[in-house]
Amino acid sequence: MEEPIEKLVEYFRSLPGVGKKTAQRYVFYIIENDRSKAENFAKAIMEVKDKVRLCKECGNYASSELCPICEKRNHKVICVVQEPKDILSMEKVKTFDGVYHVLYGTINPLENKGPNDIKIKELLARIGRHNVEEVIMATNPDVSGEATAMYIAKIVKPMGVKVTRLAQGIAMGSDIEFADELTLEKALRARQEI
Repeated sequence: MEEPIEKLVEYFRSLPGVGKKTAQRYVFYIIENDRSKAENFAKAIMEVKDKVRLCKECGNYASSELCPICEKRNHKVICVVQEPKDILSMEKVKTFDGVYHVLYGTINPLENKGPNDIKIKELLARIGRHNVEEVIMATNPDVSGEATAMYIAKIVKPMGVKVTRLAQGIAMGSDIEFADELTLEKALRARQEI
């Protein structure tokens, strides 16, 4: 294969979930289509890199200072998630009217990640600033997600804030990102105080 083709195949392979054959199909698609499609694709990638930043309130991806969710929603209820992609999954439910808080990870001693390595301080500041009534812990139902939820609950409950956890229905050890809408909706409705 020609060097430019191999180079582009390797870039596509570096994307999550893209194997060699899929990467090759992407490259051949780009080669076989007109130049304007490739230019528009490259321009869209650069636009995302240039314009997308973190929402100053919740940590979600945004193209302005606040994400659309933080601009319009009830700040009295905060759903805490591990990563921005979890917000997309939770939003499929369409019944949640609160806001989110992205931790950017979990407490995980095996990865040398403690409470100061994720966005817990920012969560506590939001709780005080908005007189939050409830914090919903929507971290993944695995060991580090559970440990993080319990740690945050221990800090937040003495502040007079109700802390709930998504109900089971999301399999232990799985990721929220892969849960379907019905499972997430049931888990959200059946959340329990921790």
